Amino acid sequence: MTWPSSGPSSGPSRGPDQAPRNGLSVDVEDWFQVGAFETVIDRGDWDGLSCRVERNCDVILRMFADAGVKGTFFTLGWVAQRYPAMIRRIADEGHEIASHGWDHARVFTLGAKAFAEDIARARAVLEDAGGQRVTGYRAPSFSIDARTPWAHEVLAEQGYAYSSSVAPIVHDHYGWREAPRFAFRPVAGADLIEIPVTTAEVAGRRMAAGGGGFFRLLPYTVSRWAIRQVNTVDGRPAVFYFHPWEIDPEQPRVASAPLRSKVRHYTNLTVMAAKLDRLIRDFRWGRMDEVAAGQMALALPAQPVLGKAA
Repeated sequence: MTWPSSGPSSGPSRGPDQAPRNGLSVDVEDWFQVGAFETVIDRGDWDGLSCRVERNCDVILRMFADAGVKGTFFTLGWVAQRYPAMIRRIADEGHEIASHGWDHARVFTLGAKAFAEDIARARAVLEDAGGQRVTGYRAPSFSIDARTPWAHEVLAEQGYAYSSSVAPIVHDHYGWREAPRFAFRPVAGADLIEIPVTTAEVAGRRMAAGGGGFFRLLPYTVSRWAIRQVNTVDGRPAVFYFHPWEIDPEQPRVASAPLRSKVRHYTNLTVMAAKLDRLIRDFRWGRMDEVAAGQMALALPAQPVLGKAA
């Protein structure tokens, strides 16, 4: 496995009016498919649970349409198989359909062969439902990390243009602290680029700033500051993500889940939609394939690891 070397993140700083278009993304999975509940809800029980992903995506599509923004919907094959009309509507409204794998299995729980089968199966269903080529991938729970040196190679072999599967932080559920903060080429000689989820540098320390639970739990001003820093100081687009269940305070509660999982999953669900609406109006947004195309020339080349990346 090779890694890009450290290097300057971008060109000169720029003002807000020159800020790059950021990547807006939705990880399309239902409330019972999240990593926080994977030990208490069996996959075999999914079909018997109340699915809310379609109604939540309808809300998101209306929000995006009202704000005039386009985004990327990283969707589970399991969801696309059951809601093909929803996938076609997302595509017809000008958004990108990308892959989130088949059923939210973390990449490090699969071998290379099983991973290849997982993403091929998901891609076939997504392309059939959406009527567009799938060129982007995001690993469930950002689970491409130091344990999966083969994952990017499999994605390259299957012709993916980009991945947004790495969280370059330390976290108890995921993270690859040594990974670069910005776009890099993980496989020498391949066109594939990896675009990590956004982080910010604070007093020499790296903090998550790309959405999800961090966006729900922390004050809006923290995310606004972090995205502005990435845009104006680093001169790079931010990569932001959230899930349909995060705007759904009426979803079922999982009584048997660990306390930490409950706190992370349910906190601030009632305010998430309003925060999202503010965010998508405060910054410039676009699809992840557009971000990937713009970052190709800036992506650090793959080369042997010589030390930890900045």
